[in-house]
Amino acid sequence: MSADFDVRYTSQLARLDLSEAEAAKFQEQLTHILGYVEKLKEVNVEGVNPTAHSSELCNVFRADAERDWFTTEQALANAPRQANGLFIVTKVLE
Repeated sequence: MSADFDVRYTSQLARLDLSEAEAAKFQEQLTHILGYVEKLKEVNVEGVNPTAHSSELCNVFRADAERDWFTTEQALANAPRQANGLFIVTKVLE
């Protein structure tokens, strides 16, 4: 499969109507990108562990703790419209 086909096919999938000049420009850019990928394949990575991030990630979530919260009356106190302990909002979907 040629890179030219990839540009046209991808533009069709994205519903983009590319002119010949735009397709040629993207083709050239794609060729440069694929050239850089080929250079990366030449790098010796033997003995290097694969990583998803350049630095270590750790879980930063806080521990769950029970605490006091709003009562229904407090939560509805400033509601412009309410009924039966619920917020009344404008319908957005038919």
